[in-house]
This record gives sequence, C-alpha cells and structure tokens, in this order.
Amino acid sequence: MTRVAILGSCISRDLWRFQGAADTQADTQLLYVSRTSLPSLFATPLVSFRPAARPPGGLRPQPHRALVADLQKTALAALVAFRPTHLIFDFIDERFDLLSVGGTLVTDSWELEASGYRRQPAFKGARTIPRLSPACDRLWLEAAGRLAALVRATPLRDARLILHAARWAERRRTASGRIAPLEGMEVLPGQPADIAAHNALLARYETAFAELMPPMSRVEAPDARLADDTHIWGLSAFHYVPAYYETVWRQLEDLGVYPKIAA
Repeated sequence: MTRVAILGSCISRDLWRFQGAADTQADTQLLYVSRTSLPSLFATPLVSFRPAARPPGGLRPQPHRALVADLQKTALAALVAFRPTHLIFDFIDERFDLLSVGGTLVTDSWELEASGYRRQPAFKGARTIPRLSPACDRLWLEAAGRLAALVRATPLRDARLILHAARWAERRRTASGRIAPLEGMEVLPGQPADIAAHNALLARYETAFAELMPPMSRVEAPDARLADDTHIWGLSAFHYVPAYYETVWRQLEDLGVYPKIAA
C-alpha cells in the first residue's frame, strides 16, 4: 500500500484530482497538510481558541480542518503517525503572513480571515509578521532545521522525500488560448502580490531546505507554469494549465508515488 503525505498546497493535492486514475486509487492512501507554514507547524497551540462545530464563513470541511490543525498544532503528530511511504513538500502556501499572538505563531491564511475566528478573544493583540520580511525568513529557516531533525528522528526517515518545485505563474492562458501577462494577483483580498518577490522567496526556501534535509527527489514543470483562465478553482498564479499536472504526475509515477497502469 502506497501512503502519500503532502505537506504543501493545492498544486500537489490537485494532481490526484486531475491525474489520478480512478480504478487504482484504492492502492493509495493520501494525507494532505495545507494552509500552514513551517514556523506555525512547530509553534504551540493557540490558547483559548475554540473551533466551531461546523465550518464557518462558508468554508468547506477540508479547508476548515486544515485551519483548525494550524491553530491547534496537530498536523505534525498526524504526519508522523501516518508513516508515509512518500512525503511531498511544496511551498506555495508559504505566501501568507504569520501572526504572532498569545505566545505562538499562526498562519494568516484566507481561511482564517473568512472563518471569523480572528474575532475570538484568543486573537487579541495579534501582530503581523510580513512574509517577505527578514524576521519571517529567520523563523522559517529555524523551522526548516527543526523539520529536518524531525524527519531524521521519526518514521518519516523511511519515506521517500520529494520536493515539488513550484512558482507563481507570470503568464496566463486565456479561454481563447491566447498567452497573456498575469496581472492583479493578491495574497489576500486587498493585499497585492509581488510575483517576482514571492518567486525569489520560493527559490531561497527550496535551496535552504535541500541543504538541511536528507536527500530528496525533485519534480517540476517550469515550461508549463501557465495560469489557466478555465481552471476549476478559477484564475490564480498557481492554478495551472493541464500540461503542468500531466508533466509532474509522470515524474511522480517514476518515483513510485502512484502505481502505473498496465498498458
């Protein structure tokens, strides 16, 4: 049985949605950890936070579970207990600012903003640590070192480690097939994104991570990093054209992530 864990974003999870073969999916178990950041993963639970019984703010169940896991700090224990055969990292969700609050760190994701949880007393006095700041860089590098140590000291050391190297797309394919510049992207509503700065950050993260971690395989499709106007989740700098998912999926198959279908 293949057990695949993703510590990353929708670009890795969507590989199973867009490329997974329905008749063999029973051969793979999948754990998906998202909407978090390495510094938040290693922080302490947010004291006095109380999740709603049902997803608030129109959130779907999975994004709400990811948000609650980020606030209650349950993801790492679940990851180790899952004992994955393959562990995929991607850093696209490492675009959100961090919040320093109540002696801990949390990820200031869209889901957190939409949930209304920030109105809880637990968030009183929250202070923003901008993603593109030296302070966030230091926190992230420290957490990356702690993750490397965790991998070496737990059953995660037996997993095949895979870095899914992704970037924000700089161009888009329109519904008519035309290639055009991608403009007007935001991290959160009203928070414009500097695509070049975020891509430079991702490159630095990946380089530092590879130096800290045990040996990793790498999958990527730089020639297919085009945003897709017709993507099921809408236009975004990391909602790519189908060729992107097809290319990365073939590379994952070669790494044994998912059984190839006999011809």
